[in-house]
Amino acid sequence: MTHELKNMPKINFFTEDITHTLKHKTRIRSWIASTIAEEGYQLTELNFILCSDEYLLRINQDYLQHDDYTDVITFDNAEAPKTIVGDIFISVDRIKENAQQFGADTLEELCRVMIHGTLHLLGYKDKTKAAKTLMTAKEDYYLASISLT
Repeated sequence: MTHELKNMPKINFFTEDITHTLKHKTRIRSWIASTIAEEGYQLTELNFILCSDEYLLRINQDYLQHDDYTDVITFDNAEAPKTIVGDIFISVDRIKENAQQFGADTLEELCRVMIHGTLHLLGYKDKTKAAKTLMTAKEDYYLASISLT
């Protein structure tokens, strides 16, 4: 293994019950890792799991006791402060529908949801209006720093 590979951030991409080819993985890994570093956290391991609406609905029901569709569910598995160890499940069905609804590119919408899940691991919340406003501002700030073309 080269020295460079050993130092690569441990950001992994998986699919669960769908087939989806994620473009620009290296660029996205670097972007997410930079975001985490800029926020003052240490990246240990971060897994993005792309799945269907139905798969994410089951997770929502089983783990969060919510019976509705969502685009992202984040699990924080970190045991030390300022450390990122997590799993972020993302519904590609929801991403495609939201992209169409908001007139956005599917990859851009996917990146928005990826950074949203990452921001949750960084301690940002979105339950109140003020918290949601800050979360959206952070999403926009970090989205401006990635080029997908």
